[in-house]
Amino acid sequence: MRKFVYIVSLFSVLFLFGVQCTPKEQVIVEENFWENPTSLDLEEIQKRGFIRAIVDNSTTSYYIYKGRRMGYEFEMLKNLAAHLGVRLHLIVKSDIQEAFKLLNQGKADIIAMNFEVHESRFHLASFSEPLGQMGTVLVQREGASKIQSWEELDGKTIHIRKDAIYKSQLCAIQEQYEINLTIIESNLDSDALIKQVQAGKIAFTIADKVEALVNATYHSNLNIDWEIAPKADVAWAVRKNAPRLQEELNQWIDSKTGSGYVQTLYAKYFKNSNNSHYRSTSTFSSVAGNRISPYDEIIQKGAEQLGWDWRLLASLVYKESNFNSQAESYAGAQGLLQLMPVTLQRFGVQNPQDPLESLMGGVNYLKYLDKFWKERVPETNERIQFILASYNVGHGHVEDAWRLAIKYGKNTQLWENVSIFLELKSNPMYYKDPVVKSGYAKGHMAVNYVEEILLIYESYRTLISP
Repeated sequence: MRKFVYIVSLFSVLFLFGVQCTPKEQVIVEENFWENPTSLDLEEIQKRGFIRAIVDNSTTSYYIYKGRRMGYEFEMLKNLAAHLGVRLHLIVKSDIQEAFKLLNQGKADIIAMNFEVHESRFHLASFSEPLGQMGTVLVQREGASKIQSWEELDGKTIHIRKDAIYKSQLCAIQEQYEINLTIIESNLDSDALIKQVQAGKIAFTIADKVEALVNATYHSNLNIDWEIAPKADVAWAVRKNAPRLQEELNQWIDSKTGSGYVQTLYAKYFKNSNNSHYRSTSTFSSVAGNRISPYDEIIQKGAEQLGWDWRLLASLVYKESNFNSQAESYAGAQGLLQLMPVTLQRFGVQNPQDPLESLMGGVNYLKYLDKFWKERVPETNERIQFILASYNVGHGHVEDAWRLAIKYGKNTQLWENVSIFLELKSNPMYYKDPVVKSGYAKGHMAVNYVEEILLIYESYRTLISP
């Protein structure tokens, strides 16, 4: 019984206070999820039409700012996706081990987290050509309590990101200076841990030097003088059995590095401290706040009437006007939801520059479209796609595509079937068909419009709380 109590007590202490790192530390046994990765290479990715990439939600990697998707990795990945001729789907993860699992399970194709290329990770994935170099530093608060020598870390507790390379780096420091450290691994990313140091909630963390420097430029109480490890190559990860994707990724990196694109993007996100400050403190940033726009409240009110997630309606507003209530298109569309004059009049909007009046006019039009499609497309998520396409190109053109789908024996309750015929409405063989009433249309633009809004919505839903 005493032995049982002792074991329970030991586990309790380890749970509460972390793990003591020693030079004799052994690697913890892991499930071998990397041994038989899903077979999925470039050809299959291009055939299905999209690539899935894992990123962080941080002030440098990927975030929402004033409704717009931004970030160093995001812009790089968007460029890569265009190069490959596919769409970009993003997965936000801070858990590194989970990211490698998703990669090997075929649920992601790239991990874009700027990993240090280290032999301890070679069994998990293959790595791209280096995208740059990063060193590692200790992050602490300025003041009398900051350490002045490595020996002063003896007995201290350091919080680090789980499964990062930082633990082995700290073990090397411990061995070199013969000190004892308590290391607590966290599911939080480095950005969040730095904020906890800045707020005085924890004493120390470890971070990439550049990321720490970005934070230190707008938090004057941070000290990042102590280098844990010198610069090393950082890269993205792909499955070990995806050589064609790795080859194409490397060629793209070489071309973008040679053209100066990578350096320009790096300067935009890592060297402009003012921009970094706004990104990390604005209430309209997914990193610091939970607002998308100045009009969130009225968008929520409109979404209630539609029965939509307000973030979906916000995605439509962003696509239409970029949240600019004074916006006016070359064709005369006005307001937050860019209604044409005839539609403004039909739905009772007298002042399209008034945000609430303009938005509710658009909501009433969306309610009309919902009613138009409800019996034909009973399932809500499918019907939303019909509504969005109708909002863009007109419900007459979408109805034509629906009729064509009937003629060719397709299930007309599925957007993927009807969208094919909407794209074909620029082809005389189809827009001159007797079942077509509205004639020619650039249907592919409406199909892309729906897809873009749903991708924006996916980002809002991931990064902004309901």
